[in-house]
Amino acid sequence: MTELGGYQDRVARVDLTAGDVQYEGIDDEDAKKYIGARGLGVKYVFEQGADVDPMGPDNLLAFMTGPLTGTQTVMSGRLAVVTKSPLTGTVTDSHQGGWSGARLKWSGMDGLLFSGKSEKPVYAYIEDGNLELRDASHVWGKGVHETIETLEEEVDGSLGKNLSIMAIGPAGENGVKYGCIVNEDDRASGRGGTGTVMGSKNLKAVVVKSGTRMPKPADPETFKQGYQQAMQLIRESEVTGPNEGGLSLYGTNVLMNAGEEMDGLPTKNGKYTSTGAYRESEGVDIDAERVSGENVRENILVDEPTCHSCPVACKKEVEVTVMHKGSEMNVRGESYEYESAYALGPNSGHTERDEIAVMIDRCNDMGVDTIEMGNMMAMAMEMSEQGKLDGLSEQLDWGDTERMIDLITEVAHRDGDLAEAIGEGANGLAERFDAYDNSLAVKGQTIPAYDPRCMKGMGIGYATSNRGACHLRGYTPSAEILGIPEKHDPYEWRGKGELVALFQDMHAISDSFDICKFNAFAEGIEEYVLQYNGMTGLDVTEDELMETGDRIYTLERYYNNLAGFDGSDDSLPGRFVPGDEAIPGQGASEGQLCELDEMKEEYYERRQWVDGVVPDERLAQLDIDIGPGTGVSSGDSTAPADD
Repeated sequence: MTELGGYQDRVARVDLTAGDVQYEGIDDEDAKKYIGARGLGVKYVFEQGADVDPMGPDNLLAFMTGPLTGTQTVMSGRLAVVTKSPLTGTVTDSHQGGWSGARLKWSGMDGLLFSGKSEKPVYAYIEDGNLELRDASHVWGKGVHETIETLEEEVDGSLGKNLSIMAIGPAGENGVKYGCIVNEDDRASGRGGTGTVMGSKNLKAVVVKSGTRMPKPADPETFKQGYQQAMQLIRESEVTGPNEGGLSLYGTNVLMNAGEEMDGLPTKNGKYTSTGAYRESEGVDIDAERVSGENVRENILVDEPTCHSCPVACKKEVEVTVMHKGSEMNVRGESYEYESAYALGPNSGHTERDEIAVMIDRCNDMGVDTIEMGNMMAMAMEMSEQGKLDGLSEQLDWGDTERMIDLITEVAHRDGDLAEAIGEGANGLAERFDAYDNSLAVKGQTIPAYDPRCMKGMGIGYATSNRGACHLRGYTPSAEILGIPEKHDPYEWRGKGELVALFQDMHAISDSFDICKFNAFAEGIEEYVLQYNGMTGLDVTEDELMETGDRIYTLERYYNNLAGFDGSDDSLPGRFVPGDEAIPGQGASEGQLCELDEMKEEYYERRQWVDGVVPDERLAQLDIDIGPGTGVSSGDSTAPADD
């Protein structure tokens, strides 16, 4: 057990097969070495074994908070869901905002560990440090929104006051590889198929009822200093400043116009680096500005909700009316995010603002990742254009928004051969139709809205992300676009291996606290150390905390190594790198490709890995003392390059 501040020292271990619930504390050494949330969740998943079937009963599904979750700490409303991904086969963690993380902590829990498979659909009800499994047969097959409404009515609580509900939709129930978990605020644990794992266990929802018992810092003076410094920096930042900063005014979609102007916005399944390049080349009526944060704010914004302890309020609630198949559809919901708008818009060949809002809402209701859904449709559109889907009963045309809206529902229900094929994810679709050259995936997960031909840091970041292509493992656009903490030339590859490793370690720390990554637009390691030490009562140094981030990131890579991944999987789609499939950038990114091999060499040297594998000496240096080791020595030579 641990007596550190910030923890409830209570984790529920749930065997869904037996319907049994046991409770345990948090090992004090584990808390110090892996912090919580992402880090501690990966430790729990690692202990279950790297060879488990992601969809099998032995896979562990961990809902985890960190020592800063639900505290006064700025932007501390996060919750991590950690498991082995059915989409990638790697370890994955996917985080959600809103109030669910804070309420789980306030309910008396640090985490929930689900294994097994229930004989019938159930939901977990948590209150006062106890978990009860209840029948969910009546909401199985329902969308997320109806599920949440139904469960709110039958429990003694109220959403927005003392109740949070996290649920899956038909996508998770039906084994779509990128099903997600969505809460009452439309905030999602979106990437990696966490909702699919939940569905494989017949677990429909997690319902949390709580008061607002906010954990108190063990060292109030140190915490107060860190909190005040962090709040001042956030208020003064041009990015996070409340009601003034770009993120506060326009949400994450503030980057749409910036990405377009840099020619760093993947368009038409990544063939083009901007909608302007697409428009100029093919004469189509498409313009990223129509789906930008500025356009959304001016025309369809209706509310700006926020998460626990967050003054930034980056979430943008919209309302639109769209004519669909001759009928009027009115949709109001969150969140019109940059990555969602990119994947369901420009990358799928259109910039219809209101239709994208409808698609985002439908993805949330079906419980499916918006990024993966949009990119999978873009991949299918390109394959249709090339005649690769001729064996299916249906094709998919670029920018066919009416068809896209319906297809989201069909994919979630596996309804039709096209929907069935798309539901298998990029690796499944590519393998079935020999279409790897059409895939924008790394380790099976498709890229978000940053083109690696323009932002070289994102290229090495996608390739070395432990959960597949991801901008949130190491967010280099903060340096490459915004100049935070200092400006880096987006087209320069030198130094990007070092930069990415630094950002990856920083984000492993914040994900384990669990606080929002957007604080990193203002805060730094000094504020992290002060708030962490103040809350827990520890006395770690900046170097020690950075080593903890390194340990967490390396533990994930170690897990992946044991699951069969090595440096050959640290790759990028062929159109982004030199080779036969290369498509150089256009416009401001004219002729650019991503120098991945050079950056990997720099990155591995910084990480002290051998061709993407963690040597046993590195495990010892970082005090990672679980598992069998990889059997690799740092003295081993790297594997020869493929001919």
